[in-house]
Amino acid sequence: MTSRALGIGSAVLMLAGPAFAHHSFAMFDYNKDVTIVGDVKELQWTNPHIHLLVNVPDGKGGVNEWDIEGGTPGGLRRNGWTRDILKGGDKVSVRIHPMKDGTNGGQLVLASRDGKPIGAAATQTP
Repeated sequence: MTSRALGIGSAVLMLAGPAFAHHSFAMFDYNKDVTIVGDVKELQWTNPHIHLLVNVPDGKGGVNEWDIEGGTPGGLRRNGWTRDILKGGDKVSVRIHPMKDGTNGGQLVLASRDGKPIGAAATQTP
């Protein structure tokens, strides 16, 4: 193999790396929508996707922490979200596609605070 072919092959692999690094969304059940209501623990404004941690009452006097995965910070910003749109202690209602394995988490569909949808979702019907 020539050095030119090696160089081209290396460049192709380097450019393809980010595509391989992106994870699958197969863990979410897109046939179900679940709504959880609780208090924001934290909004993690990180790449590649944000995470909204919500403490949800378990009905027995305790709480369960739910990890809700959202879109990319840039995509959410274009839809009216900001890194400080939700703060610890805010009461939220979050519609999600739940985890297939039943763990406390899911993919963000719609979040609302005080009955009002957050971001561009404000034009959607909750």
